[in-house]
Amino acid sequence: VSTGAGGYGCIMIDRASPRGDIVRAAHCSAEDYDSLYRRSLEDPDGFWRDEVRRIDWVRAPTIMGNWSFDPVDIKWFEDGILNLCHNCVDRHLPERADDIAIIFEADDPGREPRRISYGGLKDEVCRFANALKRIGVTKGDRVTLYMPMVPEAAFAMLACARMGAVHSVVFGGFSPEALAGRIQ
Repeated sequence: VSTGAGGYGCIMIDRASPRGDIVRAAHCSAEDYDSLYRRSLEDPDGFWRDEVRRIDWVRAPTIMGNWSFDPVDIKWFEDGILNLCHNCVDRHLPERADDIAIIFEADDPGREPRRISYGGLKDEVCRFANALKRIGVTKGDRVTLYMPMVPEAAFAMLACARMGAVHSVVFGGFSPEALAGRIQ
């Protein structure tokens, strides 16, 4: 691994088993994981047909995977329709509106982390979506986001998803020419 200035460093990887408290809190045991992994290889369509039930769909897919490797053409759930914002925000509201959805820690170590609940997240996303609508953004439009890594960037991305607009995030460290190229 390069450490800069032509030097090389070393990364130590600890392959020990995870701590017991982590294992107990896991959503899936090692045995269940092995079984699911085997099934994903032996019956990929059946495996994914079961897995798609874990999220909400506007129209559930009937085609799980459609792929070719020469030429490369890979499609997943191609006849399904979902809304990412609904799955990230709205579906959690009935039971978890007051639970924390985002914890934002600013670069300033003296600042308290900002905690945003699912209910608060929905309010902010809707506010941002309405602002986008006021300036004429509609479903299918492309929106370029030029924002720092702050919660409002997540609100903006989710707002685009909520209304069916496509977003692209550009980094503030790019030169004007690089920014223009990425936006185009």
